[in-house]
Amino acid sequence: MKKLLLPLLLISSYAFAQIPAGYYDGTAALTGYALKSKVHEIISAKNINWHYGDLTNFYNQTDLDKYYDHGASNTTILLDMYSEIPTGPDSYEYTTANIIGSASAEGQGWNREHMMPQSTFYSNYPMYSDLFYVVPTDARINQLRSNYPYGIAGATTFYTFTNSSKIGNSVIPGSVYTGRVYEPINEFKGDVARCLLYFAVRYEGKLGTFNFNNSTNPTSDTNPLDGTEERSFDPAYIAMLLQWHAQDPVSQREIDRNNAVYAIQKNRNPFIDNPSWVNAIWGQTSDAIVPQTPTNLTVTQNSAYFATLNWSPSASTDVIGYKVYQNGTVVASTQGTSISIDHLLPSTTYQFTVKSYDNGYLLSSDSNIVSTTTLATDIYSKDLFVSKYLEGTSNNKALEITNKTGHPVNLSDYRLSIQFYSGTNYYFVDPYELEGTVQNNEVFVVLNPAANFSCYTINQAKFVTAAPQMTYSGSNYIELRYKSTSVDGIGVSGQSNTSTLANVSLYRKSTVNQPTTTFSISEWDAYASDYCMNLGTLSTSDIIFNNNKFQIYPNPADESIYVKGNVDKVKEIQILDFSGKLMYSEKNPFKNKNYISVKLLTTGNYLLKLDEKTVQFLKK
Repeated sequence: MKKLLLPLLLISSYAFAQIPAGYYDGTAALTGYALKSKVHEIISAKNINWHYGDLTNFYNQTDLDKYYDHGASNTTILLDMYSEIPTGPDSYEYTTANIIGSASAEGQGWNREHMMPQSTFYSNYPMYSDLFYVVPTDARINQLRSNYPYGIAGATTFYTFTNSSKIGNSVIPGSVYTGRVYEPINEFKGDVARCLLYFAVRYEGKLGTFNFNNSTNPTSDTNPLDGTEERSFDPAYIAMLLQWHAQDPVSQREIDRNNAVYAIQKNRNPFIDNPSWVNAIWGQTSDAIVPQTPTNLTVTQNSAYFATLNWSPSASTDVIGYKVYQNGTVVASTQGTSISIDHLLPSTTYQFTVKSYDNGYLLSSDSNIVSTTTLATDIYSKDLFVSKYLEGTSNNKALEITNKTGHPVNLSDYRLSIQFYSGTNYYFVDPYELEGTVQNNEVFVVLNPAANFSCYTINQAKFVTAAPQMTYSGSNYIELRYKSTSVDGIGVSGQSNTSTLANVSLYRKSTVNQPTTTFSISEWDAYASDYCMNLGTLSTSDIIFNNNKFQIYPNPADESIYVKGNVDKVKEIQILDFSGKLMYSEKNPFKNKNYISVKLLTTGNYLLKLDEKTVQFLKK
């Protein structure tokens, strides 16, 4: 039937009215890949990752057909981009009850389609269940599409579907790929483009670790990612997506879906909110001039397991990043001019160089070489470690991870793995991947979204996920991994751990500051189920600020909190409730005393800030 249309001005004002105030703060003066990175930072923070199995019910909120055949009153029929006929009645329709695993023909049922094939990211979470590009589609078309990219189909047609979408040989202009593509109908080409561009922004920083186009035979390589974090896709593929975005503007259906997904995941598709950003980011032109070389590469900190490098930036204005080489091999890239290279071996000599690269991905020549020999030992942790494990009532599951490595840690290669028992053997499911950066002496929490702790909220957690890794029962073995290597283990692999991990909160003893793959309950203090005091903060006996260590006690507090240590450097303290409301502040609080009065506070949980360091406490 005829598509429901709204005037462009109304659509635009409606879209922007739904964006939370301040959501895109910091983007106003940016363009190009700098804008892309800032938007990545925004849409990757504080979002909720659900289990793949949760998506079926969510589609009743995000993907009902209120725009073509059924109108605003529809509460059951799904909108399937692969079978929708915008100008007339659909050949078949589904409700969420019609989900199936496979089909031999169109119209038998639907299942969940990864618009960016899950082989791209090895079926790992959080990518595996991201609602922005995991959508309900006809099961047969989904199967036949396989992991073929979206594209422009040529004269050789393998399948034509009931709404005239098709699978054919690729004729994407400028692309070397000649294999099969799935071409959606014109009505949804912009929708597809904006979903794929969302993927490129949301998972910036991980794209180079995914399965991208690096085949020895690129004419048959189905994945259009090119391994770059900024551009993300092959240039010819980007050009096609920009064309689709322009020819099929943002619709009311996309606006509504964006708002519905935001209510569920707490992040947004920026190209539905701000369509002009597509060209602002990818509409750049590059030159053929090799960028100038970064200079003055030095080692500013040397330790047993890491070395921190610093250099002067390239003088070229179109430089977008730097590649760091360790003994001649690329080991990292960064947009800044300083980086810590970790996972080094003690008492080992390394050589480093740096190259700049521009928005055309031309590389400069090598910087000067610096050589350093790591120390035999140091005072830091050799890697991240799990510092708290909470296995409580129902979905009260939380893991706290601590960085005491002496340097900021890029989390992109870290993941959580969990072991299940099938009835015949133990096995690991696809992991949950971490992302972003954690600073030295910083802790963060991974929380189940259905958790209901009395002293910790979802808004406080860095990662919130219902991935299998956060559904443990207390019998499971859980690992923190770096790439494929185990860093820290909770429990014992290959056996039930119910006797030590069920219905308990485990806090790593303050004397333990190294990860271990051999679990020992002697390293942990055990508390009752659902205990969560000081979750998300360094231990109250180990609060570190400006290289000073404080002891804070008692906790819970009655009338006063005492602070022991070199307190004269603390310029201000603040006490906040969990909504962020400031309850009390004091300048130079320890000038003539070593305590903070809390007797006027009502009973409950609060946050105490010592300048920029925060600790949670309970007022009795």
